[in-house]
Amino acid sequence: QVQLVESGGGLVQAGGSLSLSCAASGRTFSSDAMGWFRQAPGKEREFVATINWNGGITYYAASVKGRFTISRDNAKNTVYLRMNSLKPEDTAVYYCAAGRALGTRPYEYNYWGQGTQVTVSS
Repeated sequence: QVQLVESGGGLVQAGGSLSLSCAASGRTFSSDAMGWFRQAPGKEREFVATINWNGGITYYAASVKGRFTISRDNAKNTVYLRMNSLKPEDTAVYYCAAGRALGTRPYEYNYWGQGTQVTVSS
């Protein structure tokens, strides 16, 4: 059974940092692009960041560029999202996803985790 499991969410004050992890199981994702998305209450799921299969290419949403860093460790079948200088508007459920190629839209990804809540207080 293929699974993506996110962890590391929580409550943090504005200006603080959090690191999210997404551990994959069931098969290797070392050939897949991996992405992070988020969804706030009442809003559509939005793209955050993506990374290609070997970590050589990354791409970020304008709203997080310079504050968030996506990385991966294929030996551990895990992708990470380091979030610095967090803002209240970063509050959302964060999802990791795996797809065949880099993409910024949810339909471009085939596998999804269950999400982890990130709450940033002002």
